[in-house]
Amino acid sequence: MSNLKDLYYTKIRPELKKSLGLENIYMVPIVEKVVVNVGVGEAVSNRKVLDEVVKQIQLITGQRPVITKARRAEAGFKIRKGFPIGVKATLRGKRMYDFLEKLIKIVIPRVRDFRGINKSNVDQGGNLNLGFAEQLVFPELDFDTIDRLRGLQVVLVVRPQDRDLAIKLYEALGFKFAE
Repeated sequence: MSNLKDLYYTKIRPELKKSLGLENIYMVPIVEKVVVNVGVGEAVSNRKVLDEVVKQIQLITGQRPVITKARRAEAGFKIRKGFPIGVKATLRGKRMYDFLEKLIKIVIPRVRDFRGINKSNVDQGGNLNLGFAEQLVFPELDFDTIDRLRGLQVVLVVRPQDRDLAIKLYEALGFKFAE
């Protein structure tokens, strides 16, 4: 079992229940899933780029990602319906907790000039949206094997959908917010 998962269920969850004054342990917020997403617009002209991004996301997340396709045509971007335009991986269970632990302890401290996560990154449903300008903050990737720097998005989805409860959960898990 993951260290973060053990910590959540043995220490964080009971403390949150007590500090928030919740009557039931199932009312305590919990991270339901983590979604890692990369947009690859250049895949329209070069299909081999998509294979490279799939390999990178597979290294980062530990599971094979899904190729996302365009839902509608967009003439300005030369995209037709059904064109592959991105890659995403949805993490749950053990892989999710392992990824979260890596994100909190290794990846976020490696971000250049990190001053804390802005609280506006947490939406009304309590979901935390993190954007990374380059994929090299993840230690699994080697600079020499990267063909081009790409940004990626990490979304943490929580249950129940309450912004204030979610912020308290993120702080208890170890995310540092800017004041």
